[in-house]
Formats: sequence, C-alpha cells, structure tokens
Amino acid sequence: MKFFELELNGAFIIEIEKFVDERGFFARTFDLKQFKEKGLESNIIQCNTSFSEKKGTLRGLHYQVEPFQETKIVMCTKGKILDVIIDIRKESKTFGKWTSVELNDQNSKIIYIPKGFAHGFQTLENDSQVIYQNSQIHKPEYEKGIRWNDPYFEIKWPLEEKIISVKDESWINFEDQ
Repeated sequence: MKFFELELNGAFIIEIEKFVDERGFFARTFDLKQFKEKGLESNIIQCNTSFSEKKGTLRGLHYQVEPFQETKIVMCTKGKILDVIIDIRKESKTFGKWTSVELNDQNSKIIYIPKGFAHGFQTLENDSQVIYQNSQIHKPEYEKGIRWNDPYFEIKWPLEEKIISVKDESWINFEDQ
C-alpha cells in the first residue's frame, strides 16, 4: 500500500498494490501495521456498503459529532464516483476547505477520511458500489450533514442531474449550524 497525503491535513489517498496473475489480482485494502506506522486511525469496528443504481446519485455530505466522530476508509468496488471531503475541524489550518477524488473499480484508490470531516459522493456511472470501513458505529442521533449545494463551500459536482434523498436535501447550510 502506498499513502499520499492530500492537501487537507490528515486525509490520504491510498493506492493498493496489486499482485497480478492469470486469475486476476490480489491486494490488501487495510493493513493495521502500516496504518499505525503512519499514525492513522486503525480501530475499524464497522464496515458498510452502498449501491446506487443511477448515475448522478448524490449521497452526503455526512459526519458524526462527539463522542461518535468517525474516521472512514472508502473504496469504490464497482462503477465510478467523485468522492468529496470537507475539513470541518475548527482548529485545523485547512478548516472549511474541500477536495475531491475520483474513485473507481479500475484505479482501486482508497480515501482515508479522518475524524472531523464531512463526506459525500456523486456516482458517475450506473450501478456503482462503495465500501466504507468506519472507526465508530453509526449513531443516527449524532449524525449531521451539510447541504450538497451549500454556498459556503461552492462544491463543483460533475453531473448536473442529481438524485438526492429527502434527508440529504434537507440539511441546513454550514454557517447556520
């Protein structure tokens, strides 16, 4: 595994190293020792998956507050997504900044999202599947969100057509929280 820090403090892209043979490939997507060596959260206690049938599906932007903040490790195993993260840690020098990374089943990149970040994505292909490894169990009563089109962040979503849940459409703007 190769780790590349993003422009947002503490966030990483992880490139898996594929061992290829006539059958296909094998690769590690998590290695406790390597995560600890990098000083990254390695206490993974919940794994989730989401599947989106339609291109343009937008999920997020979600986060959990104390004491249930969570680190996420996210990989797209089928299809293609634009993954977006926002640093909402007030003490961080990258507070209020966002970045995006394309994750797909061909590049096999993984994004490491530390505690204190909001996370969301838009599917760029039909039938896209995403796997999440989380350092915390999901607690709906501690979940918050940021509206996908919040003017504070001006996120550039790639597809104009958007399929958004009622819950995600109803998040309030960040400055009003």
